[in-house]
Amino acid sequence: MAEEEHTFETADAGSSLIYPMQCSALRKNGFVVIKNRPCKIVEMSTSKTGKHGHAKVHLVAIDIFTNKKLEDLSPSTHNMDVPVVKRNEYQLINIDDGFLNLMTQDGDTKDDVKVPDGELGDKITADWEDGKDLMVTIISAMNEEAAISFKEAPQGN
Repeated sequence: MAEEEHTFETADAGSSLIYPMQCSALRKNGFVVIKNRPCKIVEMSTSKTGKHGHAKVHLVAIDIFTNKKLEDLSPSTHNMDVPVVKRNEYQLINIDDGFLNLMTQDGDTKDDVKVPDGELGDKITADWEDGKDLMVTIISAMNEEAAISFKEAPQGN
């Protein structure tokens, strides 16, 4: 028997950006994908239907990156995509040209997250300019990232 050669093109850890979940198993404050956007569920209601129809689930959700309100209506037995959402804290080392320069726990730098718009971005910039040592919480889902909160870093003794 001849030796078979296997070629594997992917080199990731095998984790996916989304996973399926039955619509009836979704919960308020959980996450769901609506119109290809990762969203947080803010309201859910189930409607009973007639003799031959399926119960339908009405979802109201807020896009976790744009804060836009999205709605969806789906049979409760159908699967919907749920985004894999991760939160990480990074130390802020600089603000450069509208981007946050962050340091990971491993000491690597990360400089591809924009300063958030609005009040949050203004507060981060103001506290940074005041010389405060800040930890920024970054949320990531479906190849997108955004700063969602920050706090003053605990001072080491």
